[in-house]
Amino acid sequence: MTTNLTHYDAQNKDYARGIGASKFKQVLWFLCSVIFVRNPIHPFNFIRKGILELFGATIGEGTIIRPGVQIKYPWKLRIGRYAWIGEHSWIDNLDYVTIGDFACLSQGAMLCTGNHNYNSPHFDLMMRPIVLENGVWIAARSVVCPGVTARSHSMLTVGSVATSDLEAYGVYQGNPAQWKRNRNEEARP
Repeated sequence: MTTNLTHYDAQNKDYARGIGASKFKQVLWFLCSVIFVRNPIHPFNFIRKGILELFGATIGEGTIIRPGVQIKYPWKLRIGRYAWIGEHSWIDNLDYVTIGDFACLSQGAMLCTGNHNYNSPHFDLMMRPIVLENGVWIAARSVVCPGVTARSHSMLTVGSVATSDLEAYGVYQGNPAQWKRNRNEEARP
């Protein structure tokens, strides 16, 4: 079987239906995102949070969103209290992303809710939500794939790729990420 992108529907009706916002809102979000959220020299966290909330994100108190963060659709984003979203992280949320209290998404990490079916000649788009429960740490330059749930206080180490769920308090490493050990007991509440 050969993938033939001439049959790929870039304006996929299922995708468009799932966006959950008008074209006007999408364009307005893109402009505000470039100026206030993605902008690496914009220093004010309260403005980033305010813009994201204005576009439908739910963000808990004390959460820090660092400069240079890229978020596809804020209306599909829920972040708990005192979470940390690091510089240049990318939340590619074609589907819903939920980030729990005290969770950390470190610099350059990526949460990707969409992928393509490589078995389909039409390169069909597939979307699944991502959940990072309370106290989860996704380390720098790591990737969390569609449909993954990172359970309470689990950790994905630097440069690793989570293709399946991470169990509570587990430390995962590699590509694909594998369980290595339990997280230090001091991490437990």
